[in-house]
Amino acid sequence: MKELVEFMAKSLVDKPDEVRVDEVEKEDATVIELRVAPEDMGKVIGKQGRTAKAMRQLVKAVGARSGKRVMVEIVET
Repeated sequence: MKELVEFMAKSLVDKPDEVRVDEVEKEDATVIELRVAPEDMGKVIGKQGRTAKAMRQLVKAVGARSGKRVMVEIVET
């Protein structure tokens, strides 16, 4: 899952070397924290949040197939 988010983010941004993805296990879910350069935040979020929403839906669908609850959080570095 972490690799999927990292691949998508690196494909979108201008500075792919600054993309960081951390996976945090919680009691009831897995949280994937995506960190990008401040100037790339707009590219990852997209117009009206459409890109971020699509990324979250894709990760949620993949997680559901494996029986896990997965959430993506976009964090500024």
